[in-house]
Amino acid sequence: MFQRYDVIVVGAGHAGCEAAVGAANLGSKVMLATMNMQTIAQMSCNPAMGGVAKGQIVREVDALGGYSGIVTDHTMMQFRMLNRSKGPAMWSPRAQSDRNQFARKWRNLLEAHPNIDFWQEMVVGIVVKDGRAVGIRTGMGIEIEARSVVLTNGTFLNGLIHIGEKQFGGGRAGERAAKGITEQLLELGFESGRMKTGTPPRVDGRSLDWSKMEVQDGDDHVGKFSYTDTPELKKQHPCHVTYTNKEVHEILKTGFDRSPMFNGRIRGQGPRYCPSIEDKIDRFADRDRHQLFVEPEGWDTCEIYVNGFSSSLPEDVQYKAMRLIPGFENAKMFRPGYAIEYDYFPPTQLTVSLETRLVENLFFAGQINGTTGYEEAACQGLMAGINAHLKINEEDPLVLKRSEAYIGVLIDDLVNKGTEEPYRMFTSRAEYRILLRQDNADIRLSPIAQKLGMQNMDGRMARVEEKQNAAKAIYKFFENCSVEPSEVNGLLTEKGSASINQKVKLLGILRRPHIGVNELRKALPKLQEFLSQFDQEFVDLSETNMKYEGYIKKEQEMVDKMNRLEELHLKDDFDYQIISSLSSEAREKLSKLKPRTIGQASRISGVSPSDISVLLVHMGR
Repeated sequence: MFQRYDVIVVGAGHAGCEAAVGAANLGSKVMLATMNMQTIAQMSCNPAMGGVAKGQIVREVDALGGYSGIVTDHTMMQFRMLNRSKGPAMWSPRAQSDRNQFARKWRNLLEAHPNIDFWQEMVVGIVVKDGRAVGIRTGMGIEIEARSVVLTNGTFLNGLIHIGEKQFGGGRAGERAAKGITEQLLELGFESGRMKTGTPPRVDGRSLDWSKMEVQDGDDHVGKFSYTDTPELKKQHPCHVTYTNKEVHEILKTGFDRSPMFNGRIRGQGPRYCPSIEDKIDRFADRDRHQLFVEPEGWDTCEIYVNGFSSSLPEDVQYKAMRLIPGFENAKMFRPGYAIEYDYFPPTQLTVSLETRLVENLFFAGQINGTTGYEEAACQGLMAGINAHLKINEEDPLVLKRSEAYIGVLIDDLVNKGTEEPYRMFTSRAEYRILLRQDNADIRLSPIAQKLGMQNMDGRMARVEEKQNAAKAIYKFFENCSVEPSEVNGLLTEKGSASINQKVKLLGILRRPHIGVNELRKALPKLQEFLSQFDQEFVDLSETNMKYEGYIKKEQEMVDKMNRLEELHLKDDFDYQIISSLSSEAREKLSKLKPRTIGQASRISGVSPSDISVLLVHMGR
């Protein structure tokens, strides 16, 4: 009935879809197994992609040949570049998406791929022989053979939904939980834990008074996520902002005694940086109000997502409190918010390729690893799919360094440090973030994807080359072009910058605070004429490279020093127990995690700088 697949991906959320694409675009024959074909790539929580650090991840996924950026560009309703008031390392694209169009576009792309097949049924176990994953077992008892398996089960592993004192099994509202996989993995020797996440109520937009809320429009200059030729958004849908108040908080408190979060029924750890509304008013009792983002679910629906009002309180308490929010006085609720608990497996049980240490050719990606967020899941899925393909073809895994990508930071953090709460990416987690900007992900990563043999990279690489050549040409122009005082002193005075009294190079003017390319091109017709031949994306990249050249060079020097440790490889059978000079904790952690390099060893929690020195001495360094 079934052929033997190269890769079977279990779960069709953001991680599963990217895992299927990653393996299929390298030539593997892939089966995507899901409990429900109608919920492929469903946005279970907020209908948006990107955000702080997450936007960088989406662009990295796109640069590596993934589809999340393409799908987002085709289905977005609004685009905003966050953190524009800060330095370019912090700029992060975010898009409001049409939930239904997003899932439909993903499914269309997957179904159009000749290397991807589908099977709709619950997977209850992995077929393991001689310590190796060789297929899956479904609820009907069907075994489907594969050379490797990627688990991307999201919140479905023994999922338990909480609304007040009510609780019922489910992986998402209206969908049953997945049983069997956790139990089998525990029998195989894996460690598991419980985590919790939540979602806010959905309301009827027709019942809201929009005049009482602040309008939040998209950017005038609409950007994109994908580096490919995706459509430009012509019309944007506004979002809105409103706030809770003391009266809202008092009503919410009346339900605390029935809250599963406060009475101990929820055992799993929730996301620190995306807390429920009851958690916020408890932890920040001195705050009189909290911001809420009122976000549309799509162009063709009146359903609204109340971002910031995630809750597992009883539905009657949610409803009463909501109606005290400005603009929500007559709100009609489609469904209450809820919390969901689910099983995860501490990611220290994985190698840096996302393959499990206990079972060969078995990979984990997404919330099963303790992460939260569509973007974090998508990038893990892509990497797991790529590495599953590479493993069965006896090729070295793709491992991105912390200096190469936010994806590298995320996986390095998970595998070496683990996580006891839902892991979310922030720019602050990346020590080389001025190198890992959203505007240069294609330059950093597309050559890697092309070298791997990812499909359809020729056009991408042509654009990368065009972008690099443009940056060189623009730099050369600024470096060589001199400007007279009469040409720029008016602008300098307007910006509060010191005037010049002789000709100076344009590069020096650009590097002054508050002076940008857009202001200079308005003042200098010759600059405007020169820059008109280039895409704005290329000009923006060049401006950042020129203004921050010193910082970029300094950070690159730090990377080069660190890379010397990354080049010192450690063998899997290295016996740390014989090195008595290592601390006992270091011996235990190093023996368990088996780092690939000295650099990776240095980032393992419990391994001190003195332990690294001991290892270097032992290696003759």
